[in-house]
Amino acid sequence: MDSESPVRSELAEVVVGIDGSPSARTAALWAAAEADRRSSPLRLVHALDTGRHARASDARASRAVHEASHALLAETADAVRERFPDLDVTRKTDHQEPVAALLANAGRQGTVVVGSRGLGGFSALLLGSVGLGVAACADMPVVVVRGEAERPESGSVTAAVRDSADLGWLLLAAAEADIRKAALRIVSVWNVLAHVGTVATMLDDLDEIAQRRVREMKELADRVRDRYPGLIVGHHVEAATSTPGVLIEASAHTDLIVMGRGHPSKGLGPSLGRVAHTLIHHAHCPVEIVPAAFAPADGAA
Repeated sequence: MDSESPVRSELAEVVVGIDGSPSARTAALWAAAEADRRSSPLRLVHALDTGRHARASDARASRAVHEASHALLAETADAVRERFPDLDVTRKTDHQEPVAALLANAGRQGTVVVGSRGLGGFSALLLGSVGLGVAACADMPVVVVRGEAERPESGSVTAAVRDSADLGWLLLAAAEADIRKAALRIVSVWNVLAHVGTVATMLDDLDEIAQRRVREMKELADRVRDRYPGLIVGHHVEAATSTPGVLIEASAHTDLIVMGRGHPSKGLGPSLGRVAHTLIHHAHCPVEIVPAAFAPADGAA
């Protein structure tokens, strides 16, 4: 495989939730640009959750709600096509509750995009219960569009990596960088406080742990280069006492920050870790959360 034939099986259809809020409009335009880069369709989804409100609505009110939904979808589609006239755009008024609607429309390999603040029908699209629910339980990647709408491009994608087990979802971050013709920066934060009180209390032991992390990141970078030989890949291990703090700072200098979502603690159900939760509330750029078990469509890793 050469750089003229990149493998992008990690990237598929883009689904974006809209609710009429400015944040959702920004998310829709970001999702359109993403779909255009992928040469994939864009699906606009508005969830009515009719089952929840059926008893309280008469036929006239129900018809008005549906008409408003169709109008919102049409208006958003027009705005998207104005910027991306050749993009394949579909519209869907979904009668499920919002989390289920987005997950169902994305399938197994799609990417869900949501805005950072919601309004109206897509109740608290993000970061209320809907957005957090999607990011916490989705089997597919979820992008929370944060930052300024017309933010200048930096030419980089940042992947927040913990260890070598992150290779599967890291390939998605590599694909995101590749379609942008941007560099991929692999960042791993080594928190020395995590080892306080353990057997690794001697400075020599801590230094060896840090060096091991550096070797792991280099091996990951080499494996990404093998799959994407034309991609510029850098790797960096940073010692710090606050992982979220480092990543929020990094988000100010990158176009997209990607991180994996680990498996939930036994018995607790779907959840976001502290770092992911902080990032999607405070990052300066869009944040992509990828399930640890996510695999490319062709099963490559």
